[in-house]
Amino acid sequence: MTEEMKRSRLRIILSLVLFLIAMLFSIPTIGKNILFFVAYLIVGYDVILKAFSNVFKGEVFDENFLMSIATIGAFLIGEYPEAVVVMFLYQVGELFQDYAVDESRKSVASLMDIRPDYANVYRKGEFLKVDPNQVAVGDIILIKPGEKIPLDGIVVEGSSMLNTLALTGEAVPWRVAKNDEVLSGCINNEGVLKVKVTKKFGESTVSKILDLVENASSRKSKSENFIRKFAHYYTPIVVLIAVVLALVPPLVFQADFHTWIYRALSFLVVSCPCALVISVPLSFFAGIGASSKIGVLVKGSNYLEALAHTEIIVCDKTGTLTEGVFKVQNVKAVGIRKEELLKYTAYAECFSLHPIALSIKEAYGKKIDEKKVLKTKEWKGKGVRAVVDSKEVLVGNQKLMEEYHIKYQKSKDIGTVLYVAIDQKFVGTITIADKIKKDSYRAMKDWKENKVNKIVMLTGDREEISQEVAKELKLDSYYAELLPQDKVEKVDQLMTEKTPNGKLLFLGDGINDAPVLALSDIGVAMGGLGSDAAIEAADIVIMTDEPSKIASAIQIAKKTMKIVKENIIFAITVKIVVLFLCAFGLASMWAAVFADVGVSVLAVINALRILKVKS
Repeated sequence: MTEEMKRSRLRIILSLVLFLIAMLFSIPTIGKNILFFVAYLIVGYDVILKAFSNVFKGEVFDENFLMSIATIGAFLIGEYPEAVVVMFLYQVGELFQDYAVDESRKSVASLMDIRPDYANVYRKGEFLKVDPNQVAVGDIILIKPGEKIPLDGIVVEGSSMLNTLALTGEAVPWRVAKNDEVLSGCINNEGVLKVKVTKKFGESTVSKILDLVENASSRKSKSENFIRKFAHYYTPIVVLIAVVLALVPPLVFQADFHTWIYRALSFLVVSCPCALVISVPLSFFAGIGASSKIGVLVKGSNYLEALAHTEIIVCDKTGTLTEGVFKVQNVKAVGIRKEELLKYTAYAECFSLHPIALSIKEAYGKKIDEKKVLKTKEWKGKGVRAVVDSKEVLVGNQKLMEEYHIKYQKSKDIGTVLYVAIDQKFVGTITIADKIKKDSYRAMKDWKENKVNKIVMLTGDREEISQEVAKELKLDSYYAELLPQDKVEKVDQLMTEKTPNGKLLFLGDGINDAPVLALSDIGVAMGGLGSDAAIEAADIVIMTDEPSKIASAIQIAKKTMKIVKENIIFAITVKIVVLFLCAFGLASMWAAVFADVGVSVLAVINALRILKVKS
């Protein structure tokens, strides 16, 4: 609880005590009125000051003005208890709303808690505690167990497990050792780390994420803009109606002034648009907070609103639906053992730095004695030839086998197939492919359950590989062998297939897909942990490499929009009904208080339900 909230609570309690003394004890009328007046000033002086201050700023018609006029008017016509109670309940409602906003902020508290307070930097032979802004690139910093990593860098000494929960929404720790990259905002769980700083604090991961979250509220949704415009025109109109209500019946029809002024004041209390002005932005703020808890950063409520209307999801393949890492998927040996086939292939590829060669050496997993490898030769687009333990080894594609007139068995595997021959004899194949993420299967199921009409994959990969991935994941359609400009053309075409209110979401890595991210209604970058380009290019950033988190974010967005609509309909309906009742004298100021404060509190409670949404 903030200091301001504590002071507000104290004022409310003190005002209530004075009000109850005046109501319950036998005190002379003048004494009662003084107690009512003092209780009113204690609980409402800040509202009155804000009202007058805003009038001089040109902001006349706000809730402070309405509450001040209504309660001061109640005092002037002798309705002292009503005046105190209206202001008292208004302040109780405001305090409750402050609690609600504080509760919403707690939903992003773990994320905001990543801001480092200090850095232990090596200066003049010792480690000094300084502000992270004072640390330069190339400095060595020390991170002890339990401390936050203040800046991005490379580990130069030590090893540890890092807690990345605040960044990714995942509780699984991340192991780092010498030469590994570490990101600001993570918490060091175990050992002492010495890290060489690679980015200034203002350019670090933690700074970019904090800036993103803190500025998310600046991008307003259509619903928020509608409410703001509604309140701008609605409030002056109801004030004018209240003035007419107070003056016309007494002056034209000789009705009782006291009765009609009371009705007009009740009308003003009801007319306050607090329930809408507070609950709608709070709903979106809670939605953004709930998303951040699961590692999905939404850059504004406009994107959260758009996410709720997602009809088409377009995905990149490599690194999005697949792991983006070449791995040996299948080894088929002919006439020799699999281990032996893998050994000769690894030795033949031992001097190559090609990703395929690296994946074979990783699959072999043993130390390679390079002295055993002689006379190596590599042909671009075909393969390699090497002499290993006095045996000629050929590793490559079909063209290499045909060039050496070697009879081979054609493989039907999907992926990059390496044909291997030893001493002019075919001995088997090794298939290397990019593996589909386990989470991709879940993502497809979850997206369909969230009523996504169409899922499309765009990739620059070969037709047969793309077809297999599309078939395995049961995609609606796919387009293969695309250049970057082709992807833009396909997305532009798909944009015409959605309904007028529907949205197209593109999911990619945020680095190579910037044009498509910009063209789509919602650009989502995945694997944003440590990726500056991802954080800057997209409207929404998933901090991990799990595409299924989009489904959780859509669920939160839909829940947010449902609650926003509920609050708008509920608040407007109640206010219109009670406004008519007050105008015809069928409702007292007590009913007016409920229509204002009560509706506001109920709308705020409803908005907080968003924080309970679980992925």
